[in-house]
Amino acid sequence: MDKLTEAFREFTEERDWDQFHTPENLAKSICIEAGELLECFQWSNDFDKVHVCEELADVLSYCIMLADKLDVSIEDIVLDKLEKTKAKYPVDRAKGVSTKYDKLLDAAAKDKGQR
Repeated sequence: MDKLTEAFREFTEERDWDQFHTPENLAKSICIEAGELLECFQWSNDFDKVHVCEELADVLSYCIMLADKLDVSIEDIVLDKLEKTKAKYPVDRAKGVSTKYDKLLDAAAKDKGQR
């Protein structure tokens, strides 16, 4: 990630764009690019993989720039969030189902009450 972050710092500095890269603007850009990524799948399950990858790269690029602006490690925040998600979705209740975590816990409580 350091290599990517440094590449974006250099790219931005060369163009004097840091002035535009506020956290708010970067977050907006992530959403805009995510919409463009989603558009690749609109109306059909057929998609152009090259175009999807370009849009995904745009989303990830803005995420890298926002993490840098906030002075956080992408690896650290993603792994931290993964640990929290593991706690919300324990394997014994979540395996093979797409139920939201708050409903998983309700279902597990009901199961215990029926035993």
